[in-house]
Amino acid sequence: MSTESFDAVIVGSGFGGSVMAYRLREAGLSVCLLERGKAYPPGSFPRSPHKMKQNFWDPSSGLYGMFDVWSFRGLGALISSGLGGGSLIYANVLLRKDEKWFVREDPREGTYEDWPVTRADLEPHYDRAEKMLKAQVFPFEHAPYKDVPKTRAMQAAGKRLQQAHQGLKWGLPPLAVTFANAGRPPVPGEPIEGGSDNLHGAARSTCRLCGECDIGCNYGSKNTLDFNYLSLASKLGADVRTRCEVRGFNPCDAGYEVSFVRHDASREGVPFDTRQLPLHRIACRRLILSAGALGTPFLLLKNRGHFPRISPRLGSRFGGNGDLLTLVYKSCENGAGAPVPRVLDPSYGPVITSYLRIPDRVDGGTGPGFYVEDAGYPEFVNWMVQLAEAPTGVGRLLRFVSNWIERRLGLLSDSDISKDIADLFGDCALSKSSLPLLGMGRDTPSGNMTLRDGYLDIDWRLRDSEEYFGRVRALMQDIAGALEAKFLDDPIWYLSRVITVHPLGGAPMGRSAAEGVVDSKGEVFGYPGLHVADGAVMPGPVGPNPSLTIAALADRFADAIVAEERP
Repeated sequence: MSTESFDAVIVGSGFGGSVMAYRLREAGLSVCLLERGKAYPPGSFPRSPHKMKQNFWDPSSGLYGMFDVWSFRGLGALISSGLGGGSLIYANVLLRKDEKWFVREDPREGTYEDWPVTRADLEPHYDRAEKMLKAQVFPFEHAPYKDVPKTRAMQAAGKRLQQAHQGLKWGLPPLAVTFANAGRPPVPGEPIEGGSDNLHGAARSTCRLCGECDIGCNYGSKNTLDFNYLSLASKLGADVRTRCEVRGFNPCDAGYEVSFVRHDASREGVPFDTRQLPLHRIACRRLILSAGALGTPFLLLKNRGHFPRISPRLGSRFGGNGDLLTLVYKSCENGAGAPVPRVLDPSYGPVITSYLRIPDRVDGGTGPGFYVEDAGYPEFVNWMVQLAEAPTGVGRLLRFVSNWIERRLGLLSDSDISKDIADLFGDCALSKSSLPLLGMGRDTPSGNMTLRDGYLDIDWRLRDSEEYFGRVRALMQDIAGALEAKFLDDPIWYLSRVITVHPLGGAPMGRSAAEGVVDSKGEVFGYPGLHVADGAVMPGPVGPNPSLTIAALADRFADAIVAEERP
């Protein structure tokens, strides 16, 4: 029997669930948000190897960490588990979906997109979300930010490639990062005014350019969802619960009943059969599924027996937003004589600072449109990259040992060995002159999600988007050429696989149950009060980074619920 009841229960705390929690509580509804992961205040994100080993999600193996990695036949996916969802590990980019990329294509063509909303529909919601997330453009012209080399390298590559790529544009995206306090110039590491007014009660500081955005910002510089929507929802009285993993739901007299388990912190590091955990139940008039484009379709498929009228489109329209990761390395530039390594320093600055955009055929291009963004990684990765040069350092090591022996024997009088130690590093060409590139755009959302032996299965094929990926790789190779660098594919590319950090679809919007699982306001066809508010509702790729569009759609969906709730 259910012992608790709320107006709304929200499953998941990502860009859909956090927006919903705040907006519905603001409107006076009683709200309970259930997040399976734990909270991550500043300073709690792991950095050491032994702690990072525990930073993955698999409770049955004693893992209650942030990273949840999935592997399917055609692709892999990386998502986040924790209070704030994907905002904990995303690269902060808040780009809006291009106006003409809200396409309506003919379903008779087989693989198609059909968006029941437009850019105009979402414009006010984009505005609200940007304001709440306090978007700031990377302050490229201010010191020390103007010294971030990867940004200037992308700008230079863009200028060189404009003639070869029609419509190519370089730009700086809005980022959910605090670089400066209001009305003041940007200063790295400066305390954020009012920064401790959050549900963690933790102090925050402005961006320190450390490149750790994707593994959790320990300084609170990222404007993650726990610092805005979730903090405000909690302050207004929303019941925000962590370590609560939803297992099932079904219609009931009150509306919907949700069953979930509680993960005890004392079990961290200890394997345990989580099927033995007792189920807790909670009732609600409205149930909002915001567990992400893998979690939400999985829950709907798993509990499909309770919803016989749900659309046959459940599980369809899945795609990875065209994600493709490659690497340019050993970039050079002409010095006084022979070419010298070009400093790109990917660990300096936010993970993503700029983009190159190629238009789609619907807005002046000649094929699928896409973005390529500079990418980065934490400083410790540079040390790992540098180890790859270890074999070439044997000669330097032998010279160092030889000099040391000569000093011990009195054959050298110079006792200062600082230069000898510095020479052991060589020219650091591999680490300082490499740069990951992240592509995303209008791939074909032809994947289908099902259950196989109780586990989520996705049938997605690279070949369905061959034209798209061919165009993205061509630009990436040209960027490498413009930077006089070598080009390296992700090794799994040669296995016809990619990795996505932006899974979308599975419970797509449509104009009827024959076209989609939910309507243009996020409500499941045939089941009033059951809603989806996350990336699963996308009927196709967003194109650029999808986080802002997910938040804007959730804000629009919340407007519809609030309007219905008003007497």
